[in-house]
Amino acid sequence: MATLTFPLSRIEGHARVVIEVHGSEIVSARFEAMEIRGFRYFVQGVPAEQMPTIVPRICGVCSTAHHVAAVEALEDAYGVTPPPLAGTIRELLLLGQIIQNQATSVFLFTMPDRLGLSSMFLPGDEAGPDRDRAVLATRALQVRRAGTDLISLAGGQFIHPIKAIIGGVTSGIEPQAAADLREQLTNALPIACELFDYYWDQSIALRDRIGTWGDDAPTHYITATGDRCPNYDGISPTPVIRVLDPDGAACETFPARAFRDHLTFEETDYSYAGRTSYQGAVMRANSLARINMTEQFGTPGADRYLERFRDAFGRPAHAILLFDLGRGIELVYALERAMEILDQPLDHEDTAVPFNTQDGEGCGLVEAPRGPLIHRYQIQDGLIDDAEFIIPTIHNNLAIERALRVAARRYVTAERIDMELERAVGRVVRAFDPCIACATH
Repeated sequence: MATLTFPLSRIEGHARVVIEVHGSEIVSARFEAMEIRGFRYFVQGVPAEQMPTIVPRICGVCSTAHHVAAVEALEDAYGVTPPPLAGTIRELLLLGQIIQNQATSVFLFTMPDRLGLSSMFLPGDEAGPDRDRAVLATRALQVRRAGTDLISLAGGQFIHPIKAIIGGVTSGIEPQAAADLREQLTNALPIACELFDYYWDQSIALRDRIGTWGDDAPTHYITATGDRCPNYDGISPTPVIRVLDPDGAACETFPARAFRDHLTFEETDYSYAGRTSYQGAVMRANSLARINMTEQFGTPGADRYLERFRDAFGRPAHAILLFDLGRGIELVYALERAMEILDQPLDHEDTAVPFNTQDGEGCGLVEAPRGPLIHRYQIQDGLIDDAEFIIPTIHNNLAIERALRVAARRYVTAERIDMELERAVGRVVRAFDPCIACATH
């Protein structure tokens, strides 16, 4: 039996894929997280009110979602409902993360897969596409910068936001600051659309070259966004998770605090990241889940792309490389929606309410770029007695391994191993945009 090991790049954190082959049979395909973060243990005994400033350190990429989820969990425990303006500013904060993450994933992490490159930044020797790689990378960074600046405006700073607090946010946004950021987003939107159109064309060309969009077997999907349009308001007094069945029918809705009654979690002996399933079945979170469940985005550009997507791929769409096209649509939506919000007054009313602390349990739910993120805290004597972090990546781990087996069967025969397998492994994993730093607690 042969063992094939593939280290991974252009993902968040450290992981590898290990495929075991016996002749032409794929014995196993494992997605192995090789680091452990362990924040569940670090925070035990910490004053509960410090959690919103501690948990963003879980990950420099996902810090915004962790920041808001922590605040939501404590508001749930204390019985606090923030004012509407606080929800609007938190929505801006989460939209900034969508822009920053999706621009990174689509234009920097997976664009090289479309163009036959190892990186968007390596100089010189590689045969480039028919466009200048440096120009593509520079324009991608411009779009990404719009997201990071939006996070800084709505969150106080980029890497580890501080502006969301129990009961609301620390302050509104001054009109001039909102106008300046709106102008930046206005400039970024056509660049994002041009890059995405190019990316879409290159994705079609990739499909034509390799003959597949990857694993397209039907599966369940889960998300925490609304069915009419995505909801990133950052205030969830009764947070719920929605499940779509493989045929595209909504089959269940349940509160985040009841996740263990509906999702099965298991650990493995080869990875620090566990995995979940729905009634024992493979499920997927992330952009394709949201695309399949959303009726409309409610902004003009995103809805045009959504219509184009459904005309081409149907609903529900299942092929895994379509995750990447879904991210591009969400990028356009986040830019357009943030521009709408920045047109409104954002300093016209109170942004926080007072609260009293109390012991008990709190649960926060945020739809992060990678899917539903749950924080559950047990508070005793004002301190964290236990904390669970249910990370979106673990919802996808079974689906990642199934997709890896599909890819391996395509490129492994009794006579030979096609070297396209190495590239296919990278495409599979990056399609799910996993965050290993978040997934190991």
